[in-house]
Amino acid sequence: MGIHSNNELESILKQFKLEQRAYTFSALHIGYINDTYLVSFDGRPEYILQRINHGVFENIDGLMLNIDNALGHLVSKDYGKVELIRTRSDKTYWSDASGFWRIMTYIENSTTYNTTTSTDIAFEAGRIIGTFHTLLENTEHDEYVDTISGFHSLDLREAQFKKALSKSRLDKQKIAAKAILFAEEMLLQLKTMAPKALPIRICHNDTKLNNILFSKETQKAICLIDLDTLMKGHFHCDFGDAIRTIINTAPEDEQDHDKITFEKDLFEAFIKGLATNRTFLTSAEIRALPYGAILLPFLHGIRALTDYLNNNIYYKVTYENQNLDRCLSLFDFTNKVFEHIEYMEGTARNSLKAAEN
Repeated sequence: MGIHSNNELESILKQFKLEQRAYTFSALHIGYINDTYLVSFDGRPEYILQRINHGVFENIDGLMLNIDNALGHLVSKDYGKVELIRTRSDKTYWSDASGFWRIMTYIENSTTYNTTTSTDIAFEAGRIIGTFHTLLENTEHDEYVDTISGFHSLDLREAQFKKALSKSRLDKQKIAAKAILFAEEMLLQLKTMAPKALPIRICHNDTKLNNILFSKETQKAICLIDLDTLMKGHFHCDFGDAIRTIINTAPEDEQDHDKITFEKDLFEAFIKGLATNRTFLTSAEIRALPYGAILLPFLHGIRALTDYLNNNIYYKVTYENQNLDRCLSLFDFTNKVFEHIEYMEGTARNSLKAAEN
């Protein structure tokens, strides 16, 4: 069981428009932010119950409005349907002294992967991300709020890093010296590479591989999950976040950096999957994809480094230096992606040829 008792969870379920039955709960240890429970009846999973981390997501109304709006557009024979269960007062979430709670339907016979060595999985990840963006292409941007301001802003993450560094303990600075130096050098490099004049889209903004549901039976991608960061953004960020967890087969906190690789066959499979829905992409967005592939692992790395310097106040950790290990692993991968810029440019250009617009 998780940090919430069965009695507490049963009481929360009664606030939603659900048939009152003898449900059972099992904690799902996924993600670093929310508390998540699988709700089952008679041994069969039926719902996902989550306590939304209000410390991270301050605007719960805006967050849930974004998700509700998007789910109304994410309807297609090629995209799995997920529904929000309303409360008895017809709201999308319930709040009490224990926090902010929501319930979503569970898709049967589904699974997730943290990493993969399968080109079929990589292809399907590219395909479903393309489907996601195609379905949201014409949604009204003004209906969506920014739930985390500057989420992928390099300037913001730099400022947070420098503030944490200025206040951190000297022993931590010494331990993290290699990571700090890399961060400072790469910040300068990325600023010179930043693309301009890209279209604004409604993005997922956290498209790591384990935020994609796959069918256990066919290994076909079903849909994207964990929509808390869904808001306005740029496609190269969704691309880069997927790439960092698909073409590197090592876990995010891998300490043996020889195991961190850039797998070209997985990159090419992902691009081919994305190409099945390529018409929504502009030529400028295609040119920006290699930048996104470098930017996103770096952003995650500098955020982990910042949290390490801040004494682990944001991400959940299971040991003291886990955020530093995450940072060093992500920075190593950033460097390896950087070495493949020309290869990525050619592969993306050849597979994602878009009409000039």
